Amino acid sequence: MSHASLSPAIDHPAPTTPAAPPAELSLEERLTLVNAAMTARLDEAAVAYEVNTAHIPTEPVDLADVVTVPLTPMLQPPPQSYPTPIAALLQRAHHRLLTGGWCSGALVDEDGARCMLGAIRIEARGDSGLEADAASVLLDAIRRKFGDDVDSVPSFNDAHGSARTPLRMVDQAAGLADARGL
Repeated sequence: MSHASLSPAIDHPAPTTPAAPPAELSLEERLTLVNAAMTARLDEAAVAYEVNTAHIPTEPVDLADVVTVPLTPMLQPPPQSYPTPIAALLQRAHHRLLTGGWCSGALVDEDGARCMLGAIRIEARGDSGLEADAASVLLDAIRRKFGDDVDSVPSFNDAHGSARTPLRMVDQAAGLADARGL
């Protein structure tokens, strides 16, 4: 056995012909390559973002808060009334808030806008039992959506800086009252 057979084998690359210079790419071919590279980078970034933000708690977005349409409440006729008294009262209160304005911190502000309870009160037309029942259904609808931590209709109303959520809850309460036959 010779020492030459114990030495490690060295890979020598096989002689090759010199590489041909790359062909010029057209503008469309270069754009296609750049588009493919950017798509791959964006896909990687999207996965990295999902991984990096998976631990952050989020609340689902209510589409009613995002999708809006122009409202011209003064030009809109009142909707077809619900057949039951409490549902009809809540529906009238909702329409009153749409047309007359919403406020917080008072039953009625200096411009005539009303809070949720103020709208129910004026639409109850002095029937305190009907008013109390409507306020109770409204509070139930609010608690279904926002939990039992809500103390009262006025506290819920005053906790909002815009009319969007309070109006939506009065409308949902009208539907709830109708579903219950109230």
